[in-house]
Amino acid sequence: MAAEITWTTVPFDALTVQELYDLGQLRQAVFVVEQDCPYLDFDGKDAYCWHLMGKTPDQLLAAYARIVPPNVSYPNAASIGRVVVVSTWRGQGLGITLMQEALAAVAERWAGIDIAISAQDYLLDFYQSLGFVPSTDRYLEDGIPHTKMWYAPQP
Repeated sequence: MAAEITWTTVPFDALTVQELYDLGQLRQAVFVVEQDCPYLDFDGKDAYCWHLMGKTPDQLLAAYARIVPPNVSYPNAASIGRVVVVSTWRGQGLGITLMQEALAAVAERWAGIDIAISAQDYLLDFYQSLGFVPSTDRYLEDGIPHTKMWYAPQP
């Protein structure tokens, strides 16, 4: 099923109004409503970021990640955040493909740069399977347990 997805990565100013609405709606549906976590999702960073979108053949957003340039969220590191898959697409390996696409997007723009993420603890094994290594103890972010993780690309 994931083979049906088309991936695009665009800077903020290249997003269409519909794409911005769709990614905002997906992020709110999962991170605010589903996870019952009221927080300010549009945090002022989106305008600096690249936006990775996985769309179905009928142009519906199935998966999304925000590609954050170095020094925006973490000193001397890029970041991948707002990683999300539409609920009806979960359990089909799309999350792995999404993260592989995100890692490739970082490497294409900032070759050799380390990547830092703030991972929800229930996803630690998932991120470790992709090469991320925990780099802090558990902490609460917006009331949800997280761990900072680090990815160092191989030369």
